[in-house]
Amino acid sequence: MDVARSLLAWLSVPVICFLALPVYIFRPFNPDNNRLLGWTMARVGRVILGMKRPLQGAENMPKDRPVVVIANHQYNDDLFVMGDLMPPRTVTVGKSALVWLPGFGLVFWLGGNVMLNRSRSRKAVAVMQATSDAIIQDNKSLWVFPEGTRSKGRGVQKFKKGAFYAAVASGAPIVMVCNAEYRNKAVSWLGKREPVAVRILPPVETTGLTTDDVPALIERCHQQMTAAVASL
Repeated sequence: MDVARSLLAWLSVPVICFLALPVYIFRPFNPDNNRLLGWTMARVGRVILGMKRPLQGAENMPKDRPVVVIANHQYNDDLFVMGDLMPPRTVTVGKSALVWLPGFGLVFWLGGNVMLNRSRSRKAVAVMQATSDAIIQDNKSLWVFPEGTRSKGRGVQKFKKGAFYAAVASGAPIVMVCNAEYRNKAVSWLGKREPVAVRILPPVETTGLTTDDVPALIERCHQQMTAAVASL
């Protein structure tokens, strides 16, 4: 039953993308497309999985200014755990290979999201710094998984620098979305998933910081996120 639920949840993703495609074509590269799509995928996915998602600190997510959101990344199912937490006008950052996923890849591109080539780390940092202009000029927010890879429930991994350069260059605050460690386990004979708690931490302001402050900023955020995940 657990396998069937997981299969149905992921089959819903290309279906939702296909249904959303006309909206993306009608208003291409509108960042609010991503928020609506993420909300729909997460809500539908959690219903199919039978997963509860207790949320703490929802009031800490600003709705009236651009932010750089960073979240810990454990499994692909993070889409269902956190997809409905995007603030308005959010673009996400993901690996360039995502564009080749059937259905999802096209809406990911039309959503104006940032695609990075992990094998070219210098170029990736440059892209993130350039993205800071979009935060300022287009009033967009960024959603980033700063670990750059899935931890599979093994704590918070080392952070990559790009998101923090973008935040400092734009002066946007950093908001940390912390989801509890989970193992994709069923908790009943019906195959319902274990609940995954999420906590949104208060914004970390970056106004007045320079690139020299980035290492300390990364360390500060890593410590706060690690402590929050451990407490969940």
